[in-house]
Amino acid sequence: MTQNTPRIETLSPSRTHVILSLNPKAGRRSSHERAEILAETLRKGGLEVEILTDLALVAERANALHREGKLRALIGVGGDGTAAELTNRTEPGVPIALLPSGTANILAKRLKYSFDPRKFAKLILAGRVMEMDAVQANGRIFLVMIGCGFDAEVVNQVHAARMSNPKGAHINYLSYMKPIFRSIFSYRFPKVRIEFLDDAGDPTGETYDRPWAFICNIPKYGWGIPIAPGAKEWDGELNVCLWRGGSLWSGSLLSLMAQLGGLHRFWWRCTMRKGRNFRLTLAPGQRANAVVPFQLDGDPGGDLPVEVRILEKRLTVFVK
Repeated sequence: MTQNTPRIETLSPSRTHVILSLNPKAGRRSSHERAEILAETLRKGGLEVEILTDLALVAERANALHREGKLRALIGVGGDGTAAELTNRTEPGVPIALLPSGTANILAKRLKYSFDPRKFAKLILAGRVMEMDAVQANGRIFLVMIGCGFDAEVVNQVHAARMSNPKGAHINYLSYMKPIFRSIFSYRFPKVRIEFLDDAGDPTGETYDRPWAFICNIPKYGWGIPIAPGAKEWDGELNVCLWRGGSLWSGSLLSLMAQLGGLHRFWWRCTMRKGRNFRLTLAPGQRANAVVPFQLDGDPGGDLPVEVRILEKRLTVFVK
């Protein structure tokens, strides 16, 4: 069900425990320093803070404290992938926030989270939260968007290069340049079939075949491209952007026009729709051995087919 405005509530003062999740292998030294400053500031504000590095223990403690009515916040130090990982491991209703430390930080920017740990602490102390939608793809929860095709192929290559580094390399936008160049010559842009489904999982009859497909929970993607202007993370709907043209040139045109105030929406190549549930498969007539990867919030998700469904109000997040 679509709603026009988000519902914002204030957490009870009795919720005084904070779990700060810190990945010791990801991020730079500055991330650890910022986490320590955040913990110190929250303690001065009267909260109890635990800094944990094991995700299994993070989830166990956060879920237990939430059931007891003591959890103020589960804070992840990282980016969009960190937020999705914490959501997948915790129960609905666990209040989650991000101290931004990733590459794109799309969700943190959308929610206006400060990079300054002292300013960020004020958000946690104020305790204002809202429920936002999440999305599920083949059982995996994500929060920002799913992309199929060329962009997912690039994401796979960046991830593989990162994992090949025994220490776990920190990535930035330059990390994508070599995989993009390599994919220009290898990716064949097969078409994806996007079927719209009702809440029972049955086809509605609305179907498209496109080489570029994005299903978005929030408006922006990548380095901040407004690929789905008007998308709202709390309205019970997902925004779909489909693009014609099986080439990198066509995709570059999409990026350029989207960056110029969302002009792509008015171009004949673009199809913009809204929906709640979808099935994505390889479109008929493509090469028999064609493989189409998909990515979730900038992390590898697997290969098609994939079923996508909205999870209304699945996540509780801090807001200003």
